[in-house]
Amino acid sequence: MTDPTPLFSLSSALADVVARTAPSVLSVHSHRSRATGFVWKPGLIVTADEALADEGAVEIGLPDGSRVAATVAGRDHTTDIALLRTEAAIAPVKLTTTVPALGTLSIVVATNRDTPSAALGMVSTSGKSWRSLRGGDIDARIELDVRLRGSQQGGLALDASGDAFGMAVLGPRRVLVIPTATIERVAPQLETRGRIARGYLGLGLQPVQLDDGIGAMVMNVDKAGPSAAAGIRQGDVIVAVNDQKLSGVRALSRTLGPASVGTVVDVAARRGGEPVSFKVTIGERAEA
Repeated sequence: MTDPTPLFSLSSALADVVARTAPSVLSVHSHRSRATGFVWKPGLIVTADEALADEGAVEIGLPDGSRVAATVAGRDHTTDIALLRTEAAIAPVKLTTTVPALGTLSIVVATNRDTPSAALGMVSTSGKSWRSLRGGDIDARIELDVRLRGSQQGGLALDASGDAFGMAVLGPRRVLVIPTATIERVAPQLETRGRIARGYLGLGLQPVQLDDGIGAMVMNVDKAGPSAAAGIRQGDVIVAVNDQKLSGVRALSRTLGPASVGTVVDVAARRGGEPVSFKVTIGERAEA
């Protein structure tokens, strides 16, 4: 018997990788929407938030073809991560925080029409962290040169050794991967709180150009918010936070992540041209 060709060996290895992972990858049904999810922890399934309907019942399609009910434990629009609860006893997948190198092969294991599916592609971008259009912090920029259907959103992206490095989602023009580091940061908060905490200053701000840089003029103040409690008023111009000059209103908003809630910041401002300072305890933004 001759030795198998390299192509045959590769094909067999890829098929084995898919077979090991497929039992933990499930179909997700929500109000005329189909997606894919994977078992993150026993009884908890991660799926793509954008592919999940905003209302209505949710069901999970099991590998044996049956369906079970699921409930939404939490969702974060900014990182495209949603967490579902179910009583189905299915083994979770093992995730790796290793970011794949540019040019390496990747397999997306998902579901399509309630049956397991697989797609082979290449890592076309592997870079640093980035911020989504909805304001979520994504720990690494990973793009795949692969074609996916809408129902395959939420599938697992695997490297050639079978390690799952994130969740595949459809971007505006390409397939993106929400990396494991982001999932492991967001999913536990969704499990315990149902949402991601966001910092809140209670201010409406407008950027203004100053002689010595950029400022943020306070256009309105939430009377029940943390800035009002610190003494900030409408018309004040914020110029620095924690001794760091302001580079813009958006840059200030980016500092109001989950870790900011409850922290005290020193806010330097100008009132009628005179310098003033405040200590503001960042609050938590209420759910929309």
